[in-house]
Amino acid sequence: MRAPRALIPLVAVCGAGVVVALAGAGAAIEKSPALGSTDAGKTQPLTAAGPLAVNVVTWDVCGDAEPGCPLGSDSAGLVRRIDRQLGTTTVAGKAVQADALLLQRVCSEQVRSLKGLGRLKSWSWIFTPQPAADDRSPRACVNGQGKLGLAVATRKPITDVRHANLPSQPGHGRVAVCGTVQAWSARVCTAQLSSSDPGDDPDGAWRAKQAQTLLGLADADRVIIGGDFTDKPRAKSLDAFYSVYTECGGDRTGAPTSQDASGKATDKTDYLFASHSATLTCTVPPTPVRSSNHRPITATIHFT
Repeated sequence: MRAPRALIPLVAVCGAGVVVALAGAGAAIEKSPALGSTDAGKTQPLTAAGPLAVNVVTWDVCGDAEPGCPLGSDSAGLVRRIDRQLGTTTVAGKAVQADALLLQRVCSEQVRSLKGLGRLKSWSWIFTPQPAADDRSPRACVNGQGKLGLAVATRKPITDVRHANLPSQPGHGRVAVCGTVQAWSARVCTAQLSSSDPGDDPDGAWRAKQAQTLLGLADADRVIIGGDFTDKPRAKSLDAFYSVYTECGGDRTGAPTSQDASGKATDKTDYLFASHSATLTCTVPPTPVRSSNHRPITATIHFT
């Protein structure tokens, strides 16, 4: 089901966000568009496609050296852990080959390292940094690993990249990014929404606006959206997603993904949505993940 354009005027897709597209083998991280840029190419119509299955991993990897990030100061270890996750991807107990990777809170130098790994050298990559507190310049990773942001990687080429600075509390900027995989006739998107921390978005009002902007950015018949949306499934801020898409947790439920300091899973705050016409089979690790304070979601998405 196509996310209706009326949900958000594209003129609102604005601000200080920047996007870096890395397409194909051997590509380097290129200079970002000027601050204030809203897209990296016009979205092109998708060609019709038949039934398709796509295996997706979405994960808030906690890549910066901040409280609660076990490997934020060990970037090489985190890169190895992400690579290991891709090499052991399972859905409902069955080993699958990942086709798409959606990362939140990842540093640009970690993305550069991931792209050099054997299994990922031929993939297409997008990296988009999060705005710093001035809402104008990119946020730096305090561990010296470049910029902090979001990444999308796909086994097939990804084009028509568009990003948006999401409506946010001043000084707490958030971004989203989408790209088109023509081989799947699908838009693939990721985001991390505002937190419920005091001074950021304690009542979820900004998250509701961010959801609307992300829906407008996706806008296709086949859509895959994964990310850390920080709210529980029943939160009003997620109503817009559930009204348009199908989610891994089914009827606004699902296995918890956030972990406390002991590694215990506490709440579901990470999501993987797809078009209503799709069916999703999803898995969250039942045991603690020692490299992040979030557990990944892996899924096989069947499009009809």
